[in-house]
Amino acid sequence: MPPILVTGAAGGQQGATGRRVTETLLAAAHQVHAFVRTDDTRAAQLKDLGAEVIVGDLREITTVRPAVRDIHRAYFTYPVTAGMLDATAVFAAAAHDEGLERVVAVSQLGSDPQAGTPHMRRHWVAEQVLDRADIGAVHLRAAVFFENLRVVIEHTGALTLPLGSPDTVLPLIAAADVADVATAALLAPAPLDPVHWLAGEITTAAEAADAFGVRYVNVDPDRWQETATALYHDDIVVEHLTNLWKLFRDIGSGHNLYQVTASIEHFTGHPPTTLREYLAAEQR
Repeated sequence: MPPILVTGAAGGQQGATGRRVTETLLAAAHQVHAFVRTDDTRAAQLKDLGAEVIVGDLREITTVRPAVRDIHRAYFTYPVTAGMLDATAVFAAAAHDEGLERVVAVSQLGSDPQAGTPHMRRHWVAEQVLDRADIGAVHLRAAVFFENLRVVIEHTGALTLPLGSPDTVLPLIAAADVADVATAALLAPAPLDPVHWLAGEITTAAEAADAFGVRYVNVDPDRWQETATALYHDDIVVEHLTNLWKLFRDIGSGHNLYQVTASIEHFTGHPPTTLREYLAAEQR
């Protein structure tokens, strides 16, 4: 198999799916071209693992076009920040020109033109751009990462979110499960369905807090925005999460809108990681 291109390979603050995809592919003796934004210690670690590291900006065609040359399959992910649609358009154009046969892309649960958050709607547009490039796009519509909750807890000492009732329902997933599904999709020889919903655990705000061993604290949305601004230092993150928590708060509790999806076990061969399993593994 030709080398596989992995974007986001250095890993970010929440989830680092690209890093796990890279490490898993390398451990299985696949050639990996690891696309990173900065040539730092994380990039050096990838080189030590055997990856060919490409430093560039996903929004810049002059760095993306060479990166996809002689590549048949790629993993595409972009952080929650400004520039996602620019990066998607650049990647789609370059991948189309080079004739990629499969691009596995991380999207969001609920991506739709009428979705309840601007970033979900942007993800839907990104899906359309990749689909129209005729590059075998496979979209992983992932639920909220466990890691998103951990960041809030580490900053505030509690699960401090504007979710209203402690019974508000949350669809969650381990970032590692998303990465493992992506890896399996990259390696699958047969054609795949274009969209896969990924949710590993459906829980309430109170149950999630209990798993972390902290309290759930409902906070006023305006106060949350102040906290989020100080925590994330990114307007797009604040916009997205503020709208996401509002969406869950408005939907509330006592419903079955979210379900654990079969896609995780189908691709990985193991059941979805639960929140408590994730936390136990983190403590080892």
